[in-house]
Amino acid sequence: MSGLLALLDDVAAIAKVAAASVDDVFGQAAKASAKAAGAVIDDAAVTPKYVQGFEADRELPIIWRITKGSLKNKLLFLLPAGLLLANFAPWAIAPLLMLGGAYLCFEGAEKIAHAFGLSAGHDAPPPGADKKVIDDPAKLEEHKAQGAIKTDFILSAEIMTIVLSNLPESNFWLEAGALAAAAVIITVAVYGSVALIVKADDVGLYMAKNGNLGLTRRVGRGIVIGMPYFLKALTIVGTAAMLWVGGSIIIHGMEVMGFDTLGHLIHDAAVAVAALVPAAYQATAEWIATAAMDGVFGLALGLILIPVGEKVISPIWHTLSGAKKAAGHAG
Repeated sequence: MSGLLALLDDVAAIAKVAAASVDDVFGQAAKASAKAAGAVIDDAAVTPKYVQGFEADRELPIIWRITKGSLKNKLLFLLPAGLLLANFAPWAIAPLLMLGGAYLCFEGAEKIAHAFGLSAGHDAPPPGADKKVIDDPAKLEEHKAQGAIKTDFILSAEIMTIVLSNLPESNFWLEAGALAAAAVIITVAVYGSVALIVKADDVGLYMAKNGNLGLTRRVGRGIVIGMPYFLKALTIVGTAAMLWVGGSIIIHGMEVMGFDTLGHLIHDAAVAVAALVPAAYQATAEWIATAAMDGVFGLALGLILIPVGEKVISPIWHTLSGAKKAAGHAG
């Protein structure tokens, strides 16, 4: 009997340790995920465009397909790569973060340039590209879903790298669990939000037509009228977040590498701005000023990178992807 009680005590102790480990995993995942806000917001802002033009009954299946592709990107490819980096090449994390930050700056600046008619966008089809896929709804759905999953891979790589860089030092399995939890949390949050955004106008239309109360019908009409403006606002917020996060990543990476002059200048300027407001608001003012200056730097860097992305990298990418498709058809 005493042996059984001792065994139960051991099981209870193991369960407590396991429960504490689970709490650590989700706690670390939640904290680290918050640092990836810019890329997450952009992911949510970008995805709705991939279901535009489809019948309403195809919207959720497409989003579900992209969600599965995103989880595959994060869990099967990026998580193992991240763990290998963290355990065997931690020195590579900062340069990769900076590379991802530069991509965020490029994307954000390109969106602004496109809005002013100064850029066609790096994902615009090259001259003479085959457009027959547009004529077939099934092929168009396949094309859009694959495009969304490819875009998600880039954003997911940035998200996972940011999460990894913000995890405290721990053992391999705790890092793996935290990264996996963050991947699931972020993916569910992003594509759950996208599903709500995409179907909100349908819900609003149903409320406007079938609501029993006048208030319900007015709310429904308000949702239908307001959603285009909400999507525009989300795009603006996502672009600003990309520039802020991308700029701050680059500046922090420069500081890690010993080039801390710009970081100190921004810090000193933000402190000077904060000194102009009452003490109770100084911390908030300093944060806003720092984020604004990081964003301005990100925009400047992104504008510099636009010619590189559109005139050099994008043509090379189109050439390689076209050669790959040709080889596939030949086979």
